[in-house]
Parts: sequence; C-alpha cells; structure tokens
Amino acid sequence: MTSAQKVTSTKEMDIRMMLASEVHLGTKNCDFQMERYVYKRRNDGIYIINVGKTWEKLQLAARIIVAIENPQDIIVQSARPYGQRAVLKFAQYTGCHAIAGRHTPGTFTNQLQTSFSEPRLLILTDPRTDHQPIKEAALSNIPTIAFCDTDSPMSYVDIGIPANNKGKHSIGCLFWLLARMVLQMRGVTPPGHKWDVMVDLFFYREPEEAKEQEEENVQALEYTDYSAAAVGAEWSSQIPDAQWTPDIPAGVPAPVAGGWSGDQGGVGGDGWSSAAAPPMATPAPITTVANPGNWE
Repeated sequence: MTSAQKVTSTKEMDIRMMLASEVHLGTKNCDFQMERYVYKRRNDGIYIINVGKTWEKLQLAARIIVAIENPQDIIVQSARPYGQRAVLKFAQYTGCHAIAGRHTPGTFTNQLQTSFSEPRLLILTDPRTDHQPIKEAALSNIPTIAFCDTDSPMSYVDIGIPANNKGKHSIGCLFWLLARMVLQMRGVTPPGHKWDVMVDLFFYREPEEAKEQEEENVQALEYTDYSAAAVGAEWSSQIPDAQWTPDIPAGVPAPVAGGWSGDQGGVGGDGWSSAAAPPMATPAPITTVANPGNWE
C-alpha cells in the first residue's frame, strides 16, 4: 500500500509538472492518428492533450530503453534548437548517443560515411522536423520513439508520445521525466525519491541569457577595492612603533629632528651658494727626459 501511494504521489507530481510546462497544449490542427490522445478542444481552437496518456507512454518508452543492454546503441536526436540541450543532457545521464543539430543524410544507410551508425533504437523530438532520420530508420528497420504533437505525422513512428513538442519548457520537462524513469528502472535512482538533477538543466537557454549570467559570475569573482586609509590604519594597528626604531651605531651621531642647519654642513640657510669651495688638486711635477741621440 505504501509503494502504491508513492507511485500515485509521484504520478501526480509529474502531471503537475507537465501542466506547468504546458505539455498538454496542442495546436489548432489534429492528425487523424492523434485523435485518440486528445482530451477536448478549447474555444480558441487549440486541442488539449490527455496528460495521463502522455505519462503512460513515457513509462512504455522508458521500459523499451531499459531493455537495450548497451545504452550506446540508442541514438537520441533533435534538429530543433529548443531540444538540443535537452538531448545532450538526456544522453549525459542515461549513457545514450546524442546527435544535436542537422542530421547528415546517409547516417543510418550509407556505410561509406565516417558518421555511419546502426542503432537499435532512435528517439526523436519532432517527427516533422526530423523526417530524414525517420525515413532512414524505416529503411534500416530501426524502431523509432518520437514526441508527437496533435498535428505531427505518425508515419514510420513506432511509439508516439503525445505532447507539446514546440515549447522549450515542454521539451525539457519531457526529457527530464524520461531520463528519471529510465534511471529508476535501472536501479540507479530509488523509486519514489526525488531526483537530485533539476529540470532547469534540460531547458533551452537563450545565448543572451547565458552571456549575462557569465558576466554576473565574473563580477562576483572580482576582489573588493580597499581604500588606502583603511590599509594604513590596518598596518599601523598591527605593527607596533617600537619595532621600526633604527639601529644606530654608537660612534655615529643621531640626526637632528628639526632638519639640517647651515653650521653643520657648511651650507647656508638660503642654499648652496655660501658653501666652502673644495681644495684644488696639486699638479704633478713634469720630468725631463735626457736626449740620448743628441737630436733636437
């Protein structure tokens, strides 16, 4: 009974998070294969997705991911910018191989390419944007899991998770929930306990926001500028005056505190004009050398 209560509370918390991230909001168009996941339609024409079925499909996708022994055989891919960070974080915590950005044609079919791979499972963010890897996966018999909106094409998609795949918060929340479910089924994270990783790490960030945060971090690391008066007061309070008394030998007279007077160094009070002239040097005697050759 306790485990059932934990599962129920966890499901309720997950559904509240999905509602806060607007996972349930669809579009004004609805594909005939997505009608089974639609709860109702609002007055403005937007379809509302049944979040309970979304949670059940996430559980099914997590069971399929756990069934694959080697996580590197799973490729999670997103060509849209809103899903690239979520894809990288999902691959970091689950051990899958991530492809963020444009899909190179022939990655799953052309064996001559350096980026050729044969995955056992493919996870996509948007079937409409990632149509090329879906076609290649269909040619290679690779099962595909995709987050599908109400207007997404369902062709060649084996497991479609009904959700809003156009919002950055919705995509990040879905990948966070899927990664947590995978780790719980693997036994890495205890079921019913809160995951230490925050869902904010899976959200897309604007380049301007990231740059502003880096500038704030740099400013926080700068040192505080202390004034010269404070530094002088600090040193004067720490070091006593008796420590800096000069060691003067006994034979050398101590300097006068009032300054130099004119009688001490022969210098007048008005400057150097009255100083005594230095003594003249005595010229050396000139010696005469005898003329041995009698030449003049």
